[in-house]
Amino acid sequence: MKILNNERKRTDWILAVALLFAPGAHAAQGWVTVEDVRVDKVEDVRVDKNEQVLLEILDDVRAGRLPMALEKAARLVERNPKFRLAQLVYADLLMAQHRPVASFGGRFAQNNNKVSALRDEARRRIAHQRQEPVWDQGLWPEYLIQLSARQRHVIVVDASLSRLHVFANTGDRLKLVADSYVSVGKKGMLKVKEGDQRSPVGVYFVTSRLDPSGLSDFYGAAALPINYPNEWDRRLGRTGYGIWLHGVPSDTYNREPFISDGCLALPNRDMALLSKTVDTGTTPVIIADRVKWVSAQEIDRQRKAFFARLEQWRRDWESRDHSRYARHYAKTFRSGNMDYDSWIQHKSRVAKQKTFIKVRLDDISAFQYPGEADLMIVSFGQDYRSSNFNTRSRKRQYWRKEADGVWRIVYEKRAKFLPIHFRGIPYSARSKLSKSN
Repeated sequence: MKILNNERKRTDWILAVALLFAPGAHAAQGWVTVEDVRVDKVEDVRVDKNEQVLLEILDDVRAGRLPMALEKAARLVERNPKFRLAQLVYADLLMAQHRPVASFGGRFAQNNNKVSALRDEARRRIAHQRQEPVWDQGLWPEYLIQLSARQRHVIVVDASLSRLHVFANTGDRLKLVADSYVSVGKKGMLKVKEGDQRSPVGVYFVTSRLDPSGLSDFYGAAALPINYPNEWDRRLGRTGYGIWLHGVPSDTYNREPFISDGCLALPNRDMALLSKTVDTGTTPVIIADRVKWVSAQEIDRQRKAFFARLEQWRRDWESRDHSRYARHYAKTFRSGNMDYDSWIQHKSRVAKQKTFIKVRLDDISAFQYPGEADLMIVSFGQDYRSSNFNTRSRKRQYWRKEADGVWRIVYEKRAKFLPIHFRGIPYSARSKLSKSN
């Protein structure tokens, strides 16, 4: 198609798209340059080819290459007619041949929330494209202190960019293996109560892999429930249930950035791949309002400092010395119906009945908790041996760095999923449910 040689029309459209790329169009990320690269480069990441082409089209428009942009857009919407943002860009390009386009999607935007949402989606996709150099700078999300050996992958969601990342655990480093656009709750982030249409912020685990044939088309190619509300949510009195990662209806490519009742919705292709990647009961899902990226050296520093404290707790427990053991617990500690005083008294009575205690920890994972200052969630296998009792369990603790700079335990209990974590799952879809993590 021939673009009419009308400088005003051309300039208006270019300026409209350029606004999407403006520095104020998205929040800036603080990046650090490091030498010790611990996150692999991502030449082999599963890439959304449709998004790549869309971003190329917007780059072409910004550079004034309108005929090239129109040709690519025509091919893109022919190949994927469900991609609504691509359809909007294509419509604007066609419109720009005949009349000025004052703003991105402007011809259709008056009193149209759908178009406003598509503009927001475009900004977020562009902002993510600009963030990609973090991989070459060797940065990773600050939450990933340590994955356990059995955690083959970890999922990190950055709601500010409508992005979901999947990292593989290769033993001595992480490797980005998948990257997807994702939609969240209508009202944004930090779920507090049932029905608030917000997505939770925190560290969760995949509880189940549901059979899509037992679900409605609304949930798309796959569905993975997570354990909201987790231990910390329940401590804070947060309510609600039924937070899933799931696909989108079959007539849709992706949904708007803020559209769900709290779940996280991915394009069906990405959701199908994700469902095959995760391990129920073990794969962590870290959901943040905005991900902070830090250097590998900083992660290593935090890991060493925290694990030294964890090891000291283990040794002091073995010592059967009441005061040494108690110093690791915060005055705000809670475990079920026990507060700090009742917990320490109980543990002191138990220790006095032993002639020895041996504790071995293995399969340890530790994650900084998003949305909370200096809160660490730790899970591990605990092998407990004593003179009169032996047991093996999976333990979960939450540690808080207090005002004096010392990490102390604020929650401790056996790690397990609860009935509420499976509430709302149709029996027809319950192909694989986990009881513990």
